Amino acid sequence: MANHKSALKRHKQSLKKAARNRAARTRAKNAVKAVRLAVLAKDPEKAAAAFANATSILDKTAGKGVIHWKNAARKISRLAKAVKTIEQA
Repeated sequence: MANHKSALKRHKQSLKKAARNRAARTRAKNAVKAVRLAVLAKDPEKAAAAFANATSILDKTAGKGVIHWKNAARKISRLAKAVKTIEQA
């Protein structure tokens, strides 16, 4: 454990930031999971709504630096492709 006052403060800040980042990652994973479940259920309306929500969440998560922006772009691209396949079918 840190002994200096400033080091104690930095430690507390890092714990808060880690918790915030963990929550953001979990939120993003759940949003992606919701889209995938809607695609598996072959429900185009639900999939489109979940996709819009997931896109927003992934963009925000990437914008805050919690995940890499290319990681978010790749996930959005793959989800869009999946949603499009059930809309056409």
